[in-house]
Amino acid sequence: MSEYRLVTILGPTASGKTAFAAALAKRLGSEVISGDSRQVYRRMDIGTGKDLREYTVDGHPVPFHLIDICDPGEKYNIYRFQNDFHSVFAELCRREKLPILCGGSGLYIESVLRGYELPDVPPNPALRERLKDKSIGELASMLSAAKALHNTTDLDSPQRVIRAIEIEEFRRMQHCNHSNFPSIPSLNIGLLINREQRWERIGRRLRERFELGMVNEIRSLLDSGLSAEEIMYYGLEYKFVTLYVTGKLSFEEMLPLLETSIRQFAKRQMTWFRGMERRGCFIHWIDALMPIDEKIDTVLQLLKQT
Repeated sequence: MSEYRLVTILGPTASGKTAFAAALAKRLGSEVISGDSRQVYRRMDIGTGKDLREYTVDGHPVPFHLIDICDPGEKYNIYRFQNDFHSVFAELCRREKLPILCGGSGLYIESVLRGYELPDVPPNPALRERLKDKSIGELASMLSAAKALHNTTDLDSPQRVIRAIEIEEFRRMQHCNHSNFPSIPSLNIGLLINREQRWERIGRRLRERFELGMVNEIRSLLDSGLSAEEIMYYGLEYKFVTLYVTGKLSFEEMLPLLETSIRQFAKRQMTWFRGMERRGCFIHWIDALMPIDEKIDTVLQLLKQT
């Protein structure tokens, strides 16, 4: 019997994680727990890459968790993710399922694999007011000076850097709630794809998202009452497309900027995963372009070996 209590599928954006995780879950009779920091939001489907069709494999629905659990405008965070993950994880273990964690948010994944002890940090309006006029470079320097562990792959807007600084300020307080969960023995599978293939996939997927109506999705969020600043908090696609929709950039200016930023984001994801390995999370890297059945067989063999 395997010593693992979890299988984790990770990799950079556009590496095919979800389709693989869903197919593996079907083969194992299991369920998928999303480790994505943005797919938790309802009505934010195209910009987050949330294609729920991938959870139907050969006509059979594969159960998934931690997707569409928040409304736009909420600020989901790693503390909530840890608690939500462990609630689902415990339920699947009670039902004797081998949970499959899938995602590209490195800090979210590492927080449950290694059992990070994290504070529940409320907003600090005074701090936000004090920092609101600083550039992202100035904010990043302030955060760097704190020498803290943060998911730098996601620090792509002033709001996110301010939130990270807010967390560091709060860490100095003693009277706060902390998560306290054990680390989890996990078989970690990384999907490896070379730079040229990754860039080609990113460009193709980005064009598909525009064809599916990503511009209209952002307009709908604006029409629902969210401000442009609130929407831009939710990542690169929402940041750059909002700048286009609000007239700050032309489409011809926005598109190459967005594609370049996503490429840089994928590179930062890989840097984080390599850091996870240095911090003790062993990852079995396999070819992302290998047929799904071969990838599944590889995982099954690794499970049998333990």
